[in-house]
Amino acid sequence: MFDWEDLRHFVAVGRMGTLSGAARELKVDHATISRRLTSLERDLQVRLVERLPRACRLTDIGSHVFTLALALEDDAFAIERAVRASQSPLTGKVSLSVPPVLVASFLAQHLPEFRKRFPGIQLSVSGQAQHVSLGRREADIAVRLVRPTEPGSVVRKLGTMPFALYASRSYEALAHPELWEFIAYDARFEDMPQQKWLRSVAGKRPIACELSEINGHHAAVRAGAGVGGLPCFLGEADETLLRVANNEPSFSRDIWLVVHGDLKNAGPVRAAMDFLVEVMERSSAFNAALTHG
Repeated sequence: MFDWEDLRHFVAVGRMGTLSGAARELKVDHATISRRLTSLERDLQVRLVERLPRACRLTDIGSHVFTLALALEDDAFAIERAVRASQSPLTGKVSLSVPPVLVASFLAQHLPEFRKRFPGIQLSVSGQAQHVSLGRREADIAVRLVRPTEPGSVVRKLGTMPFALYASRSYEALAHPELWEFIAYDARFEDMPQQKWLRSVAGKRPIACELSEINGHHAAVRAGAGVGGLPCFLGEADETLLRVANNEPSFSRDIWLVVHGDLKNAGPVRAAMDFLVEVMERSSAFNAALTHG
C-alpha cells in the first residue's frame, strides 16, 4: 500500500504542472515534493510523471491516477468539513480570506470586539487579492469582489463599494485637471475592473506610477504622487485627501460573502459570518459611502 501523503504531493504536482509550483502550494521545499513523488512511483511500480527541464508532464497512467486521486481528495476534504461542522458552537479556529483593503482599513479594527464576544474562537485572517478554494479548505469563509461561482458554496451579497477619484489637498496640479497624473495598478492587473475604469478616466493623461495593491495607492495619493481611484469609505475618512472630478463616470464593486455549504451551520463559522455582516451594516465608515444589499 502506498503512503497517502505521497499521493497528496503527487496531486499537487499534477495540478500545478511543476515541482516548484507544487512546493509553493503545499508550503514545503522542492526536495520534499521530489522525494514524495519518487516514493509513490516506487510503491506503485509505475512512472507517473515525466520530469522535463521546466515542467512535469503526466504519463498516460499518471493522468488516470491523477483523476482518481482528485476524487479521493474531494472525499477527504468532505470528511474534514463534516467533522468541522460538528464542532461545539463557540470554540475553534476560523480562517477568512479577505481583500487586502478590507483587512487593513476595516476588519482589523473590529478584531478586539470579536475576540471579546467569542473568546473561544480564533480568527485567522489572510489579506488576499486572489481567490482561494473553499472546497479544499484553503479558507472557511471568503469575502470577494466578484460574485463567487464555486460549486457547493453559499453566497450572500454584503454590499456595494463605490470608488471615486482622490488627490492630496496639497497636490500641485489640483486645480488643473488637464495636468493630472494618475496612480494605477501594474500590468498584472490590466483586466481588473477598477484598473479599466481608472485608465478610461485618465485617457491620454500620464500614469505617474504603478502599485500592486490599494493600500499603496492610498499612501501614494496622500504623498501627492498623483490622482488615484480609491474606495469611498477609505478616501472620505482621510482628511488629507479631497474627492475630485465628481462628473467622472461612477464605478463600484460588489462585496460578496461566501462559505462552503457543508460549513455554513458550523458554530464557529456561523458566528464569524454573522459578525462580518453585523459590523458591515453598522459601521459608520461604510454607512457613509456603502449601499448594502
